[in-house]
Amino acid sequence: MSQPMIILYDVPSNIPQPWAPNIWRVRLILNYKRLPYRTAWVEFPDVEETLHSIGAPPTSVRNDGRPVFSLPVIIDPIRSPQAPVVLSNANNIAEYLEVTYPARQVFPEGSRALQALFVHYIQEIFAKPLLLIMVPLSHQRLPERSQNHFRSGTAPSHLAVPPDREQAWRAVQEQFDFLANILEKNSGMDGDGVVAMGHELTYADFAIVSVLIWIEKVAPHDGWARIRQWNGGRWSNLWERCKSCMDVF
Repeated sequence: MSQPMIILYDVPSNIPQPWAPNIWRVRLILNYKRLPYRTAWVEFPDVEETLHSIGAPPTSVRNDGRPVFSLPVIIDPIRSPQAPVVLSNANNIAEYLEVTYPARQVFPEGSRALQALFVHYIQEIFAKPLLLIMVPLSHQRLPERSQNHFRSGTAPSHLAVPPDREQAWRAVQEQFDFLANILEKNSGMDGDGVVAMGHELTYADFAIVSVLIWIEKVAPHDGWARIRQWNGGRWSNLWERCKSCMDVF
């Protein structure tokens, strides 16, 4: 009998590797904790129906009360094959995996609240200038059916590459510079100057690296080629620290 495996739901694209940063946060944890898993690929038009069919909880609720279903989602049958755990939302999944599989911690004792705040900052502030560049480029990497799905519900301006790309990248660099100055405090006696918690990889690092992976997969020449040189190579160093967790199964 084969070993039960966690199923991670992700979106396909026309590039060899997956790119979605929220889903990468979960995949990095699964790899770091060395948990058996496989990826199930779901195109965007099929996400809601698929998640309904497996009993996944909604990610959020619209103002009119309708549920919103989005990825990542996992099914975990390892502890209970007859009643597998089904979870949505990257942060909820991260905390579940830490509690259920505590080996190789990503939330060191006493760090959960601060890491939650840090990850919120990465999502809502640090990555915000990137959306102007990365959302149109990500849309172009989707299969045609998924592209049509987004066109039907998105203003055309949101899917257009900004005319002044260099100005957009300067706004991105301001956020990278600010974060680099903060993380530099973890050098010398306080850490290796690479990771967020001083010496060991944590969920906070995976939140940053998931954004770097998004850029490297979708904008390798225009984006990652410049970012890897910013801030004295800090982001390239963090990438190398996390490289062993970047497998896709």
